[in-house]
Amino acid sequence: MKKILTAAIAATLAMSSLGVASAAEAQSRGAYEQRQDRRDDRRDDRGDRREDRRDDRREDRNDRREWRQDNRDDRREFRQEQRAYGRWQQSQRRYNAGRYHAPRGYQQRDWSYGQRMPSYYRSDQYVVNDYNRYGLRAPPRGYHYVRSGDDVVLAAVAGGLISAVIAGLFN
Repeated sequence: MKKILTAAIAATLAMSSLGVASAAEAQSRGAYEQRQDRRDDRRDDRGDRREDRRDDRREDRNDRREWRQDNRDDRREFRQEQRAYGRWQQSQRRYNAGRYHAPRGYQQRDWSYGQRMPSYYRSDQYVVNDYNRYGLRAPPRGYHYVRSGDDVVLAAVAGGLISAVIAGLFN
């Protein structure tokens, strides 16, 4: 009987230890699965954060490109403004430069952009060389200022093609 009793107790202990082990195992599996789920969630969050950062970088890059393009356009416009002479400008100030006499056979007239000045106007008597004195910018290469009545005309040296008229510069 002692043997049967000992075997029964051993079996009970074995069964209870298996039950405890399986319960512990179930708990550990549940914890493991929970940890895995948390890791997956973190990975998803991390992946989302990475994508967000990538998107931010792309947006920053696009912003920089747009900023550079805007600056380039501003510089281009500024250079064009610097180079460009208005086709027709009203003088801000009037200067005394002595009496004007039109070339022989010509009358005082109003010139406009695109017309050609006759060769008579290319003589030293009509060319304005001291343009700084009259508040004018230096003429581009191949051009000079020519006085015609109270106006000053920016004309090509070679052909006399008028590219700008500054009206009312002289008294």
